Amino acid sequence: MEHGPKRRGGRPWSFDRDRAVETAMRLFWRHGYEGVSLGDLTKAIGVAPPSLYAAFGSKAGLFREALARYATGMGVLDMGASAATLEQAVRRLLEGAARAVTAPERERGCMISSGLTTCHPDHEALAGDVAARRQAMREAIEEGLRPFVGAGETGPLARHLAAVMQGMSVQARDGATPADLQEIVEEVVAGLAARRGSARPTS
Repeated sequence: MEHGPKRRGGRPWSFDRDRAVETAMRLFWRHGYEGVSLGDLTKAIGVAPPSLYAAFGSKAGLFREALARYATGMGVLDMGASAATLEQAVRRLLEGAARAVTAPERERGCMISSGLTTCHPDHEALAGDVAARRQAMREAIEEGLRPFVGAGETGPLARHLAAVMQGMSVQARDGATPADLQEIVEEVVAGLAARRGSARPTS
């Protein structure tokens, strides 16, 4: 339990910091950074603005902590260490992404994929932070592809898969069902299989 500045009468504001970050993450995830006001945050967390500023420095500081929580908990990629083929690895990656952006107990979409793609100029630094996380996601995908494709292919394919995942995130926010997103997964995997099949030399 952390304590912020004292309220009138000498009694301190107090709140659970961990719970505050979780609450803020859900709000930012659902509405985006610019869609959540300071009043929304203080009301949902149950503190006065001075306490929030004392704990996080600013709304932007709270957003960064919320984004870090999302990235380390709910935004983890899984390409499957046991995958034997590229198609298996890509299927596992995209099916995991589809489950993540449509899970009923979570907010729709991906906070990193669709967060702060456009914003007010005052928030460019935050947008840069989110963009850097998207870049890190592409690099993680690229690393996961290395056992299956040549060095010159990993970058373009990782960018393609990241774009597919971003599109799935947006579609999930628009109401796409798990079945709808599974159709996308099947198309991508089938396309990869066909491309690799056509690239093999014929006897």
